[in-house]
Amino acid sequence: MTKTGSRHRARESAFQMLYQWEVGRAAPDAVVADYEAIEQDENTALTPVNRRFAEALVAGTVAHVAEIDQRIAAHAQNWRIERMAAVDRLILRLAIYELAHASDTPPSVVIDEALELARTFGEEDSVRFVNGVLDAVFKSLP
Repeated sequence: MTKTGSRHRARESAFQMLYQWEVGRAAPDAVVADYEAIEQDENTALTPVNRRFAEALVAGTVAHVAEIDQRIAAHAQNWRIERMAAVDRLILRLAIYELAHASDTPPSVVIDEALELARTFGEEDSVRFVNGVLDAVFKSLP
């Protein structure tokens, strides 16, 4: 698997863990442990480096969720956070965390990855919605 592909897989894993955290109302540590157990049963296990990357994305997103939600609310015109589709909200949270706090990835890559997640997991309008909000958030970052 290429570096980009493996990072993409790590982001997918982080998104899936965040989904379980929010929708399943599970503790972040429990979600990570459960995900690791499930992943070992499949042939989709992440490399140790990408596992740490995915876990760091989950931990960072959860730790900064209040700040991230404020950014989303400020740029998602006519949309309240709690009314957004869970998938869209979580993709936005993950990408905004990475844009604002994990500066080792170019912003264009972070946004492209978020759009890929929206294509894979979202609804018909998810890509357009996620792109619009992320573009506005990115332009507002210092």
